[in-house]
Amino acid sequence: MATSSVPVAKSGLPSPATSPQAQGDARVPLRDFSMVIALMLIWGFFAVVTPNFVSARNLSNLTVELSITAILSLGMLLVILGGYIDLSIGSGVGMLGAISAVLLFQYNWPAPLAMLVSVVVAIITWLVMGSLIVSQRIPAFIITLAGQLAFRGLHWKVIHNATIPVTRGGNDNLLSMLTTWYLPPIWGWVLAAAVIALFVVSSLRARQRRIAFGLTVDSNEVTIGRLLVTGQLIALFVLVCNGYQGIPLSALILAASAFGVWVLTQHTRFGRYLYAIGGNEEAAHVSGIPVAKVVIGTFAIMGLITAMGGFMQTAYAGASTTTTGQLLELDAIAACVIGGTSLKGGRGNVVGVLFGSLIMASLLNGMTLMAMAPEEKFIARGLVLALAVWMDVRLNKGK
Repeated sequence: MATSSVPVAKSGLPSPATSPQAQGDARVPLRDFSMVIALMLIWGFFAVVTPNFVSARNLSNLTVELSITAILSLGMLLVILGGYIDLSIGSGVGMLGAISAVLLFQYNWPAPLAMLVSVVVAIITWLVMGSLIVSQRIPAFIITLAGQLAFRGLHWKVIHNATIPVTRGGNDNLLSMLTTWYLPPIWGWVLAAAVIALFVVSSLRARQRRIAFGLTVDSNEVTIGRLLVTGQLIALFVLVCNGYQGIPLSALILAASAFGVWVLTQHTRFGRYLYAIGGNEEAAHVSGIPVAKVVIGTFAIMGLITAMGGFMQTAYAGASTTTTGQLLELDAIAACVIGGTSLKGGRGNVVGVLFGSLIMASLLNGMTLMAMAPEEKFIARGLVLALAVWMDVRLNKGK
């Protein structure tokens, strides 16, 4: 089997700077370029077929839909990095959102307390699944598939196959605010300026550190160009959102989640362990990595993220119904694979997952505007998932 030269830290693990791209650097630009082209084609097609697609209102709705898909995809990224899979998150979204909705609407619990109960249930449930996978050596595919069926049944029992709204008497609460509250326009620009400034400072510091360690860096022109493009994209995002009601709270939650997962995977020992386990679990064991603790911890984080996705999906729909969360696990997997995450584990990054999530959310949003039949949407999602897996297999040949 061919081997490649990869920078290794003293611990014997890939360094954070190289972990996501350690395998197949030459192929990353091809995937990135294809994702940009695909997104441009998708947006161009829907803009022509349904002009409302590029309206400020719809782009704001797309942002909310993207937030739900992307948050779940970020959790799926962590699971897949370790070489595992979670097929239960779609049903988990429905079940956890239903628990909060029932406690809120039928039992008059305060929204924060109802949501806290769901979070506790989620973390405990996913801890149990992770423990079974590790201790009993049961494939994650089987355990999470069982969870998918069980959670769907529990979801229906919790709501008694009825529709449970997330508001009481039309008054807003913390749960419904997740997808209905918007940051005032002026504060959107303040936040954008702060984010751009932080990005510039962090990028320049990272560049200086690489120079200090004797590592290669991009030219000044490329660095300045990247900073300008990023700043323009952030400003454009704020401008579009302010064209409707402002930046949605769900987008801020997504940004915080993405930043947290990025820090976890790139700047912590836990993240380096995940890449090592996904790359070669046996070697990780030999290296002294606490594989069991890392895997169980990853599933616990997945439970927390699933709970957040459940709150947002239920709030966006305005109620918990029997179809809440349906097939979201497949959208999350497709978003990860489209974004460059290897289903074998050990490769993937936050930026790629966000890009893949944007492609998936754009497809679903556009098909909804076209009033496509549900069966046609299922066909399209299945084809996208199959294409994403085919791309993963093709781009990983010879590795």
